[in-house]
Amino acid sequence: MQLIKNWLAFLILLSPVWSFAQPGLGTESVEVIKDFDARLLNTEKIGINPLLPSLDTVTNIQNYDVIARMLNVQYLPPEIRPKSYRTTGLEDVYRGYAKVGGGFPKAFFGEAGYHLVNEQLELGTNLLFNSADNSASVENQKYFTGKFNADGTYFFDPGYAVSGRIGYQADNLFYYGYNALAEEENRTISFNEADVKQRFRTFNMGGSVFNGERTEADFNYRADLDVYFLRDNYAAKENGYKVQLQGTKWFEGAHSFNVELVTDFTTFRDTAKQTLNNIFLHPTFNYHSDNFQVKVGVNVASHKDDFSFFPDLRVTVNVIENVVTAFAGVEGSLYKNNYQNLTRYNPFIVPRPELRNTSYYHFFGGIKGEYQGIDYNAQVGYKNANDLALYLSNGDTVPQFNVLYDTVGIFTISGSLTVPILDKLEVTGTVAQHVYSPSTQDKAWHLPSLEMNVEARYKMLDDKLTLKGSVFLENGVPFRRPDGSSENLNALFDVNAGAEFQFTEKIGGFVQINNLLDNNRQRWRYYPILGINGLVGLTAKF
Repeated sequence: MQLIKNWLAFLILLSPVWSFAQPGLGTESVEVIKDFDARLLNTEKIGINPLLPSLDTVTNIQNYDVIARMLNVQYLPPEIRPKSYRTTGLEDVYRGYAKVGGGFPKAFFGEAGYHLVNEQLELGTNLLFNSADNSASVENQKYFTGKFNADGTYFFDPGYAVSGRIGYQADNLFYYGYNALAEEENRTISFNEADVKQRFRTFNMGGSVFNGERTEADFNYRADLDVYFLRDNYAAKENGYKVQLQGTKWFEGAHSFNVELVTDFTTFRDTAKQTLNNIFLHPTFNYHSDNFQVKVGVNVASHKDDFSFFPDLRVTVNVIENVVTAFAGVEGSLYKNNYQNLTRYNPFIVPRPELRNTSYYHFFGGIKGEYQGIDYNAQVGYKNANDLALYLSNGDTVPQFNVLYDTVGIFTISGSLTVPILDKLEVTGTVAQHVYSPSTQDKAWHLPSLEMNVEARYKMLDDKLTLKGSVFLENGVPFRRPDGSSENLNALFDVNAGAEFQFTEKIGGFVQINNLLDNNRQRWRYYPILGINGLVGLTAKF
């Protein structure tokens, strides 16, 4: 930059020399008349309005080829935290319980159980014994019952579960009916304990496989296997095997289609062999809506290659929501009169009865509901039972009962009612009236026509004390005399009372008095029930 400035200064200094040295320029003077004033003439303004070019309305379709690529996006999963709520704490859960007591006449009672539950395993066990001895008043009128049961279920991660069960029951009873027979005939009869003793021993076990969680296809499945072995004191043996397969498919979370396949085999041996082998195929469809429910199915039963088809229909209509619900239907099946079922109903039967199936059709209808805390159920039904088991005394010195079968029509009116009278007082009652129409027999021997019971429970003292009362009423059952005439035994009117008191959180006590009116009714001819009897004892939970 400084070099450029120096050159400019040098050129300025030389400029006068160049002016005097121009050729042709004389030395005359020059007169300047006026300064030069350059001007432009007035012109007219030309306006130009620009125009936009016309739009190109032609649409060109462009095709783009996009190559699909999988993008691996790395991100951290969100951290989810449960919302916190203020809790009041859980009540203590007790895994075990025990109840022990004694009373009269020479009565003992004991019951205990323990259960263990976690997320995948459930285990439970129960033990019970009950006995009474009234031999001081009625020779050999005594009994003993002992039971033990254990079961467990394990839930596997894939969603299925496996369970197992095992049990043993011992029942000792005595054919003490000879005492009433001796009194009726005005003579003396006596037997040693061993001569009139009957003893039942039953061992059972089983297992199941089922879905422990809801499946994605809304399909539930279950498979059961149960086995029992029964022995008595007179060399009678009975074995039973039952396999049950069941599947249920749900639709829209409300409707279901169910299929059940059952094989039920029984073998009874004494001096001869009897079998009762039944197979059932039972498909049903259930439809549920807000106002009504419909069940449609059929029960196909097979016994000795004979097939029977029983309907399984039921319609339920909600007439007044939660107040009046009407229902009607028809059903049927085979009921197995094996040795186990017969002796549970009448333990004084002969040791070698004839075994048969009872096939029946049952038509029914009624109403049920709840109104202002009152639950009710009223029903009318008719059952046509083919080969219904009836019981007649065998006329021996030691009375026992023969089992005979007849086709019987049974018309039944029944109802139940639960009424909360006070805040802590609740009364429940049931009643059933049966009208029997046997085909060949004069009466439905030893089957009750009228059954009624009323129970009440009242809690007080901050629920530490519970008072209980009950009344059982049953008509005298018909029996046949040796001359062929029929008569009714005396009726049952059984009044019971009891109380339970919780001394501490874990320890309580109880007292129970049965048959306060000392009713000696004979449910089975020559076999009066225990008179007034009672128990007192303690309860514990741990």
